[in-house]
Order: sequence, then structure tokens, then C-alpha cells
Amino acid sequence: MNEFTWVFLIALILMTGIELWLSLRQGRHVFAHRDKIPEAFKAEVSLDAHQKAADYTQAKGKLGRIESVFGMILLVAWTLGGGLAVLSDAWLSLGLPDAVTGIIFMLSFFIIGSLIELPLSWYKTFVLEERFGFNNNTPTLFLSDLAKQTLLMIALGAPLIWAALWLMNSTGEYWWLYLWAAWIGFGLLMMWAYPAFIAPLFNKFTPLEDEQLKARVEGLLARCGFKSQGIYVMDGSRRSGHGNAYFTGLGNNKRIVFFDTLLKTLDEDQIEAVLAHELGHFRRKHVMKNMGVMAVLSLIGLAALGWASAESWFYTGLGVTTESNAMALVLFMMVIPVFSFFLHPMMTALSRKYEYEADDYAASVSSSEHLIKALVALYQENASTLTPDPLVSAIYDSHPPATLRVAHLQANKA
Repeated sequence: MNEFTWVFLIALILMTGIELWLSLRQGRHVFAHRDKIPEAFKAEVSLDAHQKAADYTQAKGKLGRIESVFGMILLVAWTLGGGLAVLSDAWLSLGLPDAVTGIIFMLSFFIIGSLIELPLSWYKTFVLEERFGFNNNTPTLFLSDLAKQTLLMIALGAPLIWAALWLMNSTGEYWWLYLWAAWIGFGLLMMWAYPAFIAPLFNKFTPLEDEQLKARVEGLLARCGFKSQGIYVMDGSRRSGHGNAYFTGLGNNKRIVFFDTLLKTLDEDQIEAVLAHELGHFRRKHVMKNMGVMAVLSLIGLAALGWASAESWFYTGLGVTTESNAMALVLFMMVIPVFSFFLHPMMTALSRKYEYEADDYAASVSSSEHLIKALVALYQENASTLTPDPLVSAIYDSHPPATLRVAHLQANKA
């Protein structure tokens, strides 16, 4: 152990402690308001729906606390507990080429991690979501998704890891700058490829058949100056009762996607308003702004890795003695969430600002009244609490609380 060990442990304990405290605070606040619907929603939300949302929030909070503690124990086991050292030594003992050893080491780490987390994921799907009536998944489909995700991770991960290790070995002192550029390029490629080549591996996407709704959507797209490669309906109900809508893709490969559950919940006016909100993110360049922020943060992170990976204290401080580029990448991916946790308030504040801007845009091209009704319907359908703890919401929630968001939209009507 060295000074970095203590910095890491203090940050990890502090992060986990804050997570547990905020989760308990959220549970107490939601329970205290379980039997009282906020005034702005009394005409639209039943007490049963409000209480269901409160109970669902508390149940997710309990599971989240288990995940936090388990995640802390697992992280310590991998690092200071010697898990990574054992895994690395096992592959090194085979005497394979360094590049092959690095690729296998990293992929096996990801696969083992997925298997370790499988019981909690299974519980969330088939116990928690089932209890509140949201689960439509089956064990066969669940395991099929897991197999596809694993194969996809290997197919995409192996060449990506090879490229990263090659850049670290071959481009000199500033390898982290080249790796950053490659990572940004890969991210853009995935944004372009995801809707056409990856998403269809897991869900069925069919062109929107409702001609009347399609005409309204196309009219909205024309008013907003948005061009897409199609309007699709996704079979979200195959796995879950939650509803959503989004646009995805990049360049000439952009798509509008509606969950089939959302089309069953909202009327045409409300669907148009929800889509107008999503288009607001596009028109206000939120996607590009988020990409810019993440590019800067990833550059800072990789620069820090470039410095730390050349120092022995980085490895020994995290419980390993084998210094390699693959080990440096794995250690970086494991510890960066601990330190980046403290950026949550800044990132959520930015996200909430964007949500208000998208709501303003939707009100200008569609209807704030229809968007309010759509939001209320979606809050009920997804059992989202209307009474989150303000501090917890400010730290975690990417969207403003329902009461503030509706009040902001109502101000647009005045």
C-alpha cells in the first residue's frame, strides 16, 4: 500500500457512503409524501398510481444500495484483493504474444464481470420489475440478449483493444492523445452504425404504419428542419412495459424511434409534443455539446492515465505488480468512476438545463399543454415518483423533477 492506495480507498468509501446516504434520504422523502399527490397533478394522477410510484422508487432504492455495497466490495476484490493479479498471471503463464495476452486479459475481465453481476440483473428483471408489472421479458430472451451482448463485445472489443494497445506501444510519449482521437472516431462510428446494424440485433424496428400519425410527424419534422432516414416503431413491449421515444444516428443515418408502448399510451397530439421535445435537443445542438464535454473529459482522463501508467505507484497502489498497457487500461476503467462520481452534480445540472431548453422548443413548435399531458401520462406509465428528494434529484436526475418541469411548461402558456 502507498499514498495512492489511501486516496483511492478514501474516495471509494466516500462515494459509497454518499450513495447510501442519498438513497436512504430519497426513500424517506418519497415515503413521507406517499399519501399526498402534488397539487399540480391531483386532477390527472390517481392516489393508487402515486403510491405505486413511491413503492417502486423505494424498491429500486433498496436494490441500488445492495448494488453500491456489492460494487465497492467487488472493486476492492479485483484490485487490492488480488483478483486482477490472479487473472493476469493466469494468462501470462500461457506464454502467448503480448498483444494476444492483453486482448484476452481484458475481454475475460469484462466477461467475468458480467457473469458476477448477472444475479442482480436477473433479480431486477424477474423479481423487482415483475412485482410492479413492468416485466415482459422471458428467461430465454434474457439469456439470448446476454449471449448477443457477449459476442458483440468480443467482436467489437477485440479489434478496439488491439488498436489501443498498438497505439500505446507504438506512438511514443503522447500515445494518450492518439488513443483519444481513435476513441472519438470510434464513438462517432458507433453513433452512425448503431441504428442500422446494432439495435436490430436486439429489437424489431418497423416503419410507422399509422398514416395519419405519420403525416403529423412528417409535418413536425419539416417545421423543425429535421431530416431522417425513417420513422420506426420498436417492439419495446417485448421486454418491458416502460415507454419512450428517441432519435438516434448521425449524419444521413438518423432515425426517429417510438416504443410501441408509448404509442399505446399517448394520443397523436401528445406524441407530436414528445417528439418535438426530442427534436429540441437536436435543434439546440445538445447532442453535439454533450459530445464536446465528453471529449474534453475523456482527453483529461487519458492524459492523466498517460502520466499515471508510467509510474509504479499507480499499479502497486491498486494491488498489482504486473505493469502492462492492458493492466493500465483496466485499472483506469475501474477507478475512474470513483473519482468522476464527484462530477455528477455538474453534469446533471447541465442535462437539466438542456431539458428545459428542449421543453421550450417543444412549446414553440407544438403545444406546451399537450407536452404536459404527455409527461403526466409517461410518469404514470413508468411509475416515476412525482416527489423526489430535491437534493437527490439535483445530484442524480438528468431531468428536472416533474413539478418544476410542469410549472416551467405552464409558464410558457402564459
